[in-house]
Amino acid sequence: MVKLELAEALKQTADRIYAYMLDDHTGNWGLDIGHWDWVPGVGVIAILSYYEKLEQPEVLDRLVRWTADNLHQAERQKVINSMAPFAIFPELYRRTQDSVLLETARRIADWMLHEAPRTREGAWEHTVTENASFPEQVWADTVFMAVLFMARMGRLTGDMAYISEALRQLELHLELLQEEASGVLFHGWNCIAQNHMSAARWTRANAWIAVGTPMILEELAGTATIPEAITTRYVRLMQGLIGYQRADGLWPTVLDREDFYPETSGSAGIACGIRKAVRLNLLDPANLEAADRALEGVLKTVLPTGEVTGVSGGTPVMPSIEAYNAIPQYPTLYGQGLVLMLLAEAIEVK
Repeated sequence: MVKLELAEALKQTADRIYAYMLDDHTGNWGLDIGHWDWVPGVGVIAILSYYEKLEQPEVLDRLVRWTADNLHQAERQKVINSMAPFAIFPELYRRTQDSVLLETARRIADWMLHEAPRTREGAWEHTVTENASFPEQVWADTVFMAVLFMARMGRLTGDMAYISEALRQLELHLELLQEEASGVLFHGWNCIAQNHMSAARWTRANAWIAVGTPMILEELAGTATIPEAITTRYVRLMQGLIGYQRADGLWPTVLDREDFYPETSGSAGIACGIRKAVRLNLLDPANLEAADRALEGVLKTVLPTGEVTGVSGGTPVMPSIEAYNAIPQYPTLYGQGLVLMLLAEAIEVK
């Protein structure tokens, strides 16, 4: 009975978060789902996860409508960071058999394979829609925003070029960003300067790969041999992250700075990653204790309206570690989305 009551409580919270995401937030950068970029992209990826767990037809209908309403904007935003929305196309194609989805996804995947800017190591350069340039920089964000889509295209089509590229990019990002001593990740890598810039162990950067890696490996299961370096580095990452967890279950916005504010989106992403990794036998079930404590802490940040609080704003690689603590907090689709994904992973459905 307790488990059933908990599942229902989590579902109700997830429903409120989802509804808040669909409210009219026109003109609000963090919450406006009616445009094409990484922020709404994380939102729709999370909504798809929510749909896949609960199979509510109206949720799928909403995703199909969102795609139809916003697809015309996609080709104008050909940068790695705005690839995120395409990650829902393979599953929507399976469900609808709409050939436009498959044709568009193939065209974008081929652009990523052959034309997207790369660093000298071969990693995708982190390009953005904002008026900013980060030449030859590798960011952790790219794994969730772009590599996930490539993996899903590999699974859908069986195209080994897509599959191999997804694995290559995941391995490169782990190799270039991981700190050997702690196992956790730095926010970014500058291939020109050959350094990690401010060398911030930013929590949400770690979360993108913590949750993105098991999602990618689940897509590619049975399609190719997974390099041992990926699984070894991922386990070290997750063990390192759990070591930085605060007593309240959350993680500070920079992992090794417990005096910095606790950050909800990164905490939710890490906890979701733990749950997914345990389910896929990448991590020992004993690690669920950390995920449970995080879930308890994250739930306290959700208002009765469904708004997720304690989410740090958009964050490039900052010039100093202290600057991360000055990033303002406000509700965002990626904050809503990462919490929604955590709840979808935690809900037990009979």
